[in-house]
Amino acid sequence: MHDRHHDIALFRYSLVRPAADPGLTTRQRGRLVRELAAGEHVTPWGERTVVSRNTLDRWVRLYRAGGFEALVPASRQAEPTTPASVLALAEALRRENPERTAAHVAAIIFEAHGWSPSERTIQRLFARLGLNRHGPVQRRAFGRFEASAPNERWTGDALHGPTIGGRKTYLFAFIDDHSRLLCGYRWGHSEDTLRLEAALRAGMEARGIPASCYLDNGSAMVSRQLLRACATLRIALVHSRPGKPEGRGKIERFFRTVRGQFLVEVAHADIAEVASLNRLFAAWVEGVYHRATHSETGEAPLQRFEKAAVRRPTPAELHDAFLWAERRQVTKTATVSLHGNIYEVDAALVGRRVELIFDPFDMTDIEVRFGGQSMGKAAAHRIGRHTHPQAKPDTPPPPTSTGIDYLRLVERRRDAELVAPIDYSRLVKSTDPDQCAGQLQIPIGDEREEQAR
Repeated sequence: MHDRHHDIALFRYSLVRPAADPGLTTRQRGRLVRELAAGEHVTPWGERTVVSRNTLDRWVRLYRAGGFEALVPASRQAEPTTPASVLALAEALRRENPERTAAHVAAIIFEAHGWSPSERTIQRLFARLGLNRHGPVQRRAFGRFEASAPNERWTGDALHGPTIGGRKTYLFAFIDDHSRLLCGYRWGHSEDTLRLEAALRAGMEARGIPASCYLDNGSAMVSRQLLRACATLRIALVHSRPGKPEGRGKIERFFRTVRGQFLVEVAHADIAEVASLNRLFAAWVEGVYHRATHSETGEAPLQRFEKAAVRRPTPAELHDAFLWAERRQVTKTATVSLHGNIYEVDAALVGRRVELIFDPFDMTDIEVRFGGQSMGKAAAHRIGRHTHPQAKPDTPPPPTSTGIDYLRLVERRRDAELVAPIDYSRLVKSTDPDQCAGQLQIPIGDEREEQAR
């Protein structure tokens, strides 16, 4: 309030100071005040206002009598209308039972005294005394966590990216919690399990196998196929609780860096396909991000990651881990169905529930397992689909074209009909009483029968 009053005094001073100059005559002062009263002035809060001449004269007299301090508005001294005893009673009622609301306290006071202050007055009293029903909001403090070694924990997430080739892109990325190294990453046109697994597999080939992966609850991250891959490689798959993003700060901070340093330049680059986007992103990650000193660790991510040895998988382990699996019941004819395809299996498995292991991009090669043991390959009986329905390529096949423009052909035929040559020999002469002059001759009577024959 003191600052507000001071701003008001400064505003008044800026207006009346020239008019309060003792060197001015009465006529000069009057002319200056009239000019001020005729115009608009901007208040300290940006509002435009008009000040009357009487008000300006009063401010001039105040300033000449008491200086700047006389222009400061006097603070209002308002006496409370609610007796202190009633307010004390309201406080006592609330402390006696904190579950009592302001409305209920007002009702109790009314029953006891025949009147009560308003509910809002009691609410303000409780807020001033710290007697709100639920007390101040208790905010949870999050501790800082960091893995003790590289590959102890990877955190994965997806980032929505730009539109490339007319289709939206998504980045799946896994960051090492200890070094902040980006272990696996891949841009794609779909936010699905296949692109997630592609990023994870590439990361394992280059950086080794993590002890755990920390993901959110997106559909691509809770799939059975991803769980099978992690179980095969003995990776603990951990999901954050819905609405509780603790531990995801590092990957979110990395995505901020991607937006601020990489995507901001993508907007000015000519990128026609997602493969080019992946090459540019890999060059930026390996050449810029991994070599820059991290503000939190004080080391470059690549330098900090390479201080410890990591467990690397063999190609056979990775191949087996990222195969997909589906469970099916073997029919009486020793066949199983998988997404419209029919396969023949060992007759000894009739009535059994078997596990079909396959590459989602090649459904002609199916391995049958029962009880964890391989039962050989399934023989293809009827193949209508060669890839899994979810195995969508990033680059759609080019549209086929025959080169035939049907509508243009129709247009050309019609134009040819309109410009057909006229047989001038059949034009009717003006002397023919049975035909219209200047028109093609129309056969009549015996002529029509003769032409028909």
